[in-house]
Amino acid sequence: MHAGSLALLLGAAVLHAAWNFAAKRVGAGGAVFVWCYYTASAVLCLPVAAGSLLLGSVRPDWGWWSAAALGTAVLHVGYGLILQRGYAVGDMSVVYPLARGTGPLLSVAVAVLLLGEHPQAVQIAGVAAVVLGVGVISVNPAAAGGGPRVGSVVHGVLTGAAIAGYTLWDDHSVGTLAMPPLLYFTAGCVLQSALLTPYAMARRREAARLWRTHRRETLVVAVLSPLAYLFVLFAMRTTPVSVVAPVRELSIVIGSLVAWRVLGEPHPVRRLVGAAIVLTGIVGIALG
Repeated sequence: MHAGSLALLLGAAVLHAAWNFAAKRVGAGGAVFVWCYYTASAVLCLPVAAGSLLLGSVRPDWGWWSAAALGTAVLHVGYGLILQRGYAVGDMSVVYPLARGTGPLLSVAVAVLLLGEHPQAVQIAGVAAVVLGVGVISVNPAAAGGGPRVGSVVHGVLTGAAIAGYTLWDDHSVGTLAMPPLLYFTAGCVLQSALLTPYAMARRREAARLWRTHRRETLVVAVLSPLAYLFVLFAMRTTPVSVVAPVRELSIVIGSLVAWRVLGEPHPVRRLVGAAIVLTGIVGIALG
């Protein structure tokens, strides 16, 4: 892996953990909060993308570009809604590691089964470690219900499936189809906002209240989420998806530490150990 790609992916990991912490603080904001930050992201990205289009020499194929952007918008809306619901019903130290661990696990599986990539022994061991780490996070035999609430686990895994979906779609778009990452991402943001606008407009008062009470969190997500994912999209142009998807997941440990130290969530040792095992597995997958 090139040093530049590694730097982009490590930066993306830090930014990703930071914006997820902000989303967790809003918790029950639901689809209205997701619309708020997608709309703010679109407003922030549009001038930059327009300048890039006017000043640059790249002229994308508008037919392919529109279809690809719509695809990523649908997948990202699903991801945002599931993730926010997970933060409403569960702990960040459960939802976040499960989502970030399941995502690359499924991405690698699809890359192997459908894209013809061939795993090495270290990658297979990495997959096993991810599964073990997810189990450590999800199950606590000493606890009266066997571990965290089912909702936390279910939403974490479903979020991971959504991550795998948009990671593979976007890798195809910016890699195989050579979509300009900034223009592609901005179009996705605009369409994400548009898809949720009818729902948000029917709840104008709730949207206004969320903006008043959680303006800071909205802007943190609106700024850091695009930056983090743009870093990933640029890395995808020179690095295989089976490497990109795992390496960016250093955010698992960062997010778990934040959930423990700042949010004071329970069972920190078990969940941190599980997150570390997941990260170890992801490193093994990336080194393959």
